Amino acid sequence: MNASMPAAKKIAVVLFQLGGPDSQAAVEPFLYNLFRDPDIINFPGSFLARRPLAKLISTTRSKKVRQRYAEIGGGSPIRRLTEQQGRALDAALRPHISARTIVAMRYWHPNTEEAIAALESAPFDELVLLPLYPHYSFATTGSSLKEWNRLYKPKVPVHLVDHFFDHPDYVAGIVERVNSVLKQLPRPEEVHLVFSAHGLPMALVEKGDPYPQHIEATVRLVRELGAWPNPHLLCYQSRVGPQKWLQPPLTGTIERMASEGVKRMLVVPISFLTEHIETLHEINIEAREQAESLGIHDFHMMPALNDSPLLIRALADLVLRAVGRRSGVASLAL
Repeated sequence: MNASMPAAKKIAVVLFQLGGPDSQAAVEPFLYNLFRDPDIINFPGSFLARRPLAKLISTTRSKKVRQRYAEIGGGSPIRRLTEQQGRALDAALRPHISARTIVAMRYWHPNTEEAIAALESAPFDELVLLPLYPHYSFATTGSSLKEWNRLYKPKVPVHLVDHFFDHPDYVAGIVERVNSVLKQLPRPEEVHLVFSAHGLPMALVEKGDPYPQHIEATVRLVRELGAWPNPHLLCYQSRVGPQKWLQPPLTGTIERMASEGVKRMLVVPISFLTEHIETLHEINIEAREQAESLGIHDFHMMPALNDSPLLIRALADLVLRAVGRRSGVASLAL
């Protein structure tokens, strides 16, 4: 390198994700961390009741939740899969910028504090915050950023990517996954497409949370690109507690479809970038059992994107744009 040329800037990229218990012993403390988050448990006076309520919920639910994790291998694969995404992203960025990826989980390890320690172990010139939640919500991206900002005091320029629900490569990645299932099925045009997103309490929606609009936009873009003639609908899953949540629920949707004589369905987990308990158990075990008990015997689930080359290309494009490197995006190879 010419001695007069400036050294390439070093970019640090923080991938935010929910996290999940990686062992049976981790289930109860993970649940406690989850339910003590004010963006999850929030009602008048909740600041007084939140910690004891989180302790009560985590204690009473842990046995059932441990059993669910036991049925999918003993723990959540989300850390392993997110770290795979990070390595793939590093490789995609390598021809364009000097970048290093770090994972920050909201409710389990490596948590925000550990991510900051890892971040500060090597020098960098700019920081990109990239939540792996395509659809912005106060309860996901908002919560992760609050925790980050509480603990980290920036010393370099910081760039935030707060959503990518409409990124063309992200949309194309979902279409590719759906097609990978449909092409294996006889008469694929008869299969009902059930887009299932993680639920959200209506209290957050009423405060202006854009999440449902982002989800609906992704479903529309996926359908437009996929151009499938199949019947389709959108529902929500993973409701917790007595609050009103986004409707309709996945369970109620399956009941209605069965009552209407539907026999074939493909669940498309529209808001989940990696496999975890919501896909591997809630959809692929619980929803499958419910559907089959009601006569829907041809039940399928789209695999999560995980480290899909299209998703990684989308993430790399987002990072490059965040640091002002638009020109190299088109050359990112699949």
